[in-house]
Amino acid sequence: MSVRSERPNIVFIMADDMGYGDVGCYNPESKIPTPNMDRLAKEGICFTDAHSPSAVCTPTRYGVLTGRYCWRSNLKHGVLYGYEPPLIERERLTVAGLLKEAGYNTACIGKWHLGLGFSTKAGQHIDFARPLPWSNADREMEDKIDFTRPITGGPTELGFDYFYGTSGCPTCQPPYGFIENDRFVEIPSLYHDKAVFTSRRGMMAPSWEHKDADPIIAQKAVEYIEGQANTDRPFFLYLTPSAPHEPCEESVVPEFARGKSNAGPRGDMVWLVDWMVGQVVDALERTGKSDNTLIFMTSDNGALPGDRIQGDTSEMPYRLYDHKSCGDWRGYKAHIWEGGHREPLIARWPGVIQPQTITDELTCLTDLMATCAAIVGAELPENAGEDSYNILPTLLGEKRKEAGRRDVIHHSSTGVFSIRRDNWKLILETQGSGGWPPPRDSGPKPGTPGQLYHIFDDPGETTNLWDAHPEIVQRLTALLEKYKVEPSAAQTTD
Repeated sequence: MSVRSERPNIVFIMADDMGYGDVGCYNPESKIPTPNMDRLAKEGICFTDAHSPSAVCTPTRYGVLTGRYCWRSNLKHGVLYGYEPPLIERERLTVAGLLKEAGYNTACIGKWHLGLGFSTKAGQHIDFARPLPWSNADREMEDKIDFTRPITGGPTELGFDYFYGTSGCPTCQPPYGFIENDRFVEIPSLYHDKAVFTSRRGMMAPSWEHKDADPIIAQKAVEYIEGQANTDRPFFLYLTPSAPHEPCEESVVPEFARGKSNAGPRGDMVWLVDWMVGQVVDALERTGKSDNTLIFMTSDNGALPGDRIQGDTSEMPYRLYDHKSCGDWRGYKAHIWEGGHREPLIARWPGVIQPQTITDELTCLTDLMATCAAIVGAELPENAGEDSYNILPTLLGEKRKEAGRRDVIHHSSTGVFSIRRDNWKLILETQGSGGWPPPRDSGPKPGTPGQLYHIFDDPGETTNLWDAHPEIVQRLTALLEKYKVEPSAAQTTD
């Protein structure tokens, strides 16, 4: 296979909280039909050792768009909650900015969750410079926001020509309402005080319905692709659904998606993501763009176990439906264990990627930046994409001319660090999960023993070898510290 002379359109679809075990091509025992993602896998390549740069969403989105780990930014743990200022600096190169410079039309459609610049009403003040992360917004703070004013620091100032989406999680975080480019389509003027279980109260546009969020996102993605039908200019579409993020209950599922899985409302929302993939594929085929489009399909972090049960205080307060959302990997979303960050990653590029390819190459979602640079023949500046590796040779089925990725840094919701180097995985400063789903862990405790696993021999992370191999603990700890300061040097350290 070889790269075509014309530059491909690039579509990057990233679900929210979809696990390794949700997708049929990764888990034949999945209780959720995923025919469209399975088709992409059959016609392209599946990565079995792909990882998100974080076990939660905001830092992963930062990593995908900048090619660098989010712990290098001002956000050292947790996520943003809806009104924080932009996390990506205006001068920082993004994947969208890189491709725009290469002549691409660029669009971001769906969940943003990387901070935006909101304005306050006359005479009101909010300390937007206070340290990250914040807590949930209260009504007093939201009453100070002027939703009629333009929004700054968003996608259209960071390399995207077009944006249609939401500030944070569309069904979980205020403000509830769509933004087009730099303004709300409909002003959030009502206070939503009867939040769905696991969702939050907050300002909402009058016509907003949680169940309509993803169908509208899909519609806008299709409209965008159709708008590129009569141009030879390549395009980049960064498409980020809300599903299957909480709240996982029937009222949040569109009527046409209800009962489509055997894994409850959360499973139905995974089916909805697959439906959205089908909508995109159909639009590409209808417009004649399919043959020269590289599609990536992945998720921003691991999954939750299932539908959370209100009032349940047991060790596993979820309906599981005999479905393994993260497959056989240990842990879930927010955790430092594999279930928190090992992701389905599928890529299809007709005539270029060999169909039915499976690779166990170690990969991180930050690798999108360097891969796109390689596709368009661009050279990244020294201060861009520090944690990004080019996986184009793997997509092409070619032998690498340079070394591939040997290590990857994992990061949990509470800020627990882990480093994977070849077949060893070191977790520092906790012997717990590093996250909030069961089993809950409060986070790193400096000076305390951690965890060491031989991830090839023990993929389930069942046997902690911390005490058995102090020399490996010492070597990987030193490597992680060096990586924090010198990302490029760490990759070449033995």
